Amino acid sequence: MKRNRQTLAIGVLVGLVIWGGCAAADDASPAMNVEVVATRSHDPRAFTQGLEIDGDILYEGTGLSGASSVRATNRFTGEQLARVDLPAPYFGEGLTLAGDKLWQLTWQDHTAFARDPNTLAEIGRASYEGEGWGLCTRAGQLVMSNGTDTLTFRDPVTFAPTGTIRLTSHQNARLNELDCAEDGSVYANDWPSDHILRIDPDSGRVLAQIDAAGLLPRPIIPNGEDTLNGIAQIPGTDRFLLAGKNWPTTFEVRFVPA
Repeated sequence: MKRNRQTLAIGVLVGLVIWGGCAAADDASPAMNVEVVATRSHDPRAFTQGLEIDGDILYEGTGLSGASSVRATNRFTGEQLARVDLPAPYFGEGLTLAGDKLWQLTWQDHTAFARDPNTLAEIGRASYEGEGWGLCTRAGQLVMSNGTDTLTFRDPVTFAPTGTIRLTSHQNARLNELDCAEDGSVYANDWPSDHILRIDPDSGRVLAQIDAAGLLPRPIIPNGEDTLNGIAQIPGTDRFLLAGKNWPTTFEVRFVPA
């Protein structure tokens, strides 16, 4: 009987080792770095929370209560085409273009603003539970982050939730700004690090970990927050625009194997 118990204990131990090995393998997504292709000037007073590119237009949402805004600029010339400031206490967060609406999140105000993408004028509002962090549009639905390792899917017209997916690894991640790439994957800033996760939003699997450290000397603002935040694929290319909170520069980059 003692021998049988020992055999059972060994079997359980082997099973745990195998299970643990599978869990570790799921966390071993490919490592990538950034290759800087070009740089552009950026308003150092902009507490960047979200970027979106549509043709020649770069949309940017900024945060902080009393200093939040949404802006539209010509991404080639930098000319400002439109701007709307949010009244305090609203704290702006991520944004995305979905058809004829530009949706903009707020952090803890439980309010999403629907805007005309040409004038940025408010054309509607929606409420939601929890915090709002990042937002992007994929396959006819919105993808939203709330500072956890879970993504929420929403209807692009009503903003009603339609489902969720949790990461199968990196379950300490705090997903922030999102970009829905042309290949169907979602890129997410992992706040407050300089890492970006490439995610399969259908399965929750992390496809790659991107190290974007070292783009700018830090700190930019003594005792202030200057984290990497803002990612947008440049349409029709393999390049992305990266920004950060109060950064004086944005970076056009490629993601390359480490």
